[in-house]
Amino acid sequence: MAQVFPRSANWASKASILAALLIVASILGVVLNINRIDYVSMVGVAIDQPVHFSHKHHVTGMGIDCRYCHTTVEVSAFAGVPPTETCMTCHSQIWTEAPILEPVRASFRDNKAIEWNRVHDLPDFVYFNHSIHVSQGIGCQSCHGQVDQMPLMMKAHTLNMEWCLDCHRDPAQFIRPRDQVFNMNYEYPANQETLGKSLVADYDVQTSQLTNCSICHR
Repeated sequence: MAQVFPRSANWASKASILAALLIVASILGVVLNINRIDYVSMVGVAIDQPVHFSHKHHVTGMGIDCRYCHTTVEVSAFAGVPPTETCMTCHSQIWTEAPILEPVRASFRDNKAIEWNRVHDLPDFVYFNHSIHVSQGIGCQSCHGQVDQMPLMMKAHTLNMEWCLDCHRDPAQFIRPRDQVFNMNYEYPANQETLGKSLVADYDVQTSQLTNCSICHR
């Protein structure tokens, strides 16, 4: 029987196999790394809200401390979303007729909470506790970025597992004195490596447990 393909066609079969392998590898690469893309993780993307609340105006402009609105951040797993009554503490006196604040006034009149859209929304299989991070010297800025400079709230980091593990594997590089946790202008000193290790010991941070799967997945 005559040979269907000439011997010179062998290169084509080898090239097709190589091309198939490259395509499969490329697809796997995209699947495994797609969550690292800012477009997918929504880093730097302002989330639409029922009220255009500016952290920059309230924190930098008015000097309001994080804990005034996020009252449970030091004692609870959740930072807490302020009730409308907190907003109306000021806005019953100032900007009382501003159209942009009508949803706030309506919420107060109707006794119906404002339905804010979550910006930092972890998957249901991830457990995160704000209070333990705050009590052990991890500042708001470390995870949420320069919130005091954000006219509209957005994610500063992906919050992917590998990002969290960078800190869990070596918390000394991020830890700060407890009285500086809410300082949005805090700068790590030149001796952070030494200071960080000292604070890890002082705050009894259990570094040997931080990479245990059950810490975040319960």
